[in-house]
Amino acid sequence: MDYIQIEGCPKPVSRLMKGTDYFYHDSYEKAAANMDAYLAIGGNSVDSAHIYCGGQSEEVLGRYMKERGNRDEIVILTKGAHHDQNGPRVSKEDIRHDLETSLSRLGTDYIDLYGLHRDDPQVPVQVIVDALNEHIAAGKVHAIGVSNWTWQRIQEANDYATANGLKGFTFSSPNLSLAKPNEPFWKGCVSADEETCNWHERTGLPLLSWSSQARGFFTGRFTPEVRDNADLVRVFYNDDNWERLERAKRLAEEKGATAIQIALAYVLNQPFPTCALIGAQSQAELLSCDEGSRISLTPEEMDWLDLKRR
Repeated sequence: MDYIQIEGCPKPVSRLMKGTDYFYHDSYEKAAANMDAYLAIGGNSVDSAHIYCGGQSEEVLGRYMKERGNRDEIVILTKGAHHDQNGPRVSKEDIRHDLETSLSRLGTDYIDLYGLHRDDPQVPVQVIVDALNEHIAAGKVHAIGVSNWTWQRIQEANDYATANGLKGFTFSSPNLSLAKPNEPFWKGCVSADEETCNWHERTGLPLLSWSSQARGFFTGRFTPEVRDNADLVRVFYNDDNWERLERAKRLAEEKGATAIQIALAYVLNQPFPTCALIGAQSQAELLSCDEGSRISLTPEEMDWLDLKRR
């Protein structure tokens, strides 16, 4: 397993990050077994959020860490300040409420990587950065970042932090995958386009990609004729992505791999630090991700996969 460093987090962060959006109390044994298998291959970073599974994701993870006694071995990425039925929730009080709730559910006194799940451009960045720095100073958060923010807002926030001697955002977690979306998977979500990737390359800011394998688009289950998954059809069905899939299959044959492993390798071979959030729920899926994470792609292969080369 490879690792990256994220400023503010003293632990190395495994480049495969275990998703927990299926962690429910009534399937605890499955979640615990999945975590055991993930740690056994060298993984140590886990993605959760205040809203996942109605809070059960964090609670199940907290129970697991307590039973195994391994909190210090795990890098927790959890997120707060997601909107609700009334709209955006990116105020100082919303951040405090969600963070305190997450700490309680997880049974820990600190979060390794704390991210804001969504943005509200109506809130000045200084309000947000000031609020988060209070929690850093209190030792409740080690590193701060964002999910589904534009790079321009991140840069604005970090410029403010630098000018005022504060801690800025040291990671971003948008979607990044070989398949390019027609539209956001969920309203208000952000996918890393070419401009965003260029910014990450210039700054070196780590990118932690959700839906890194395009929600199964590269598994071989989907074709232009198979349209039983309305969300996948809406987001990823387009001619360019079918060509990317065909190229991933061809390159996979050359490398003795599978197309979905090539899609994962695409995320992990970017010219800036990346991690891939994975949804593996079985030993076979986990081992497939582990193998895919070890595939090296040349810049020429990356461009060819992304249709930038003939």
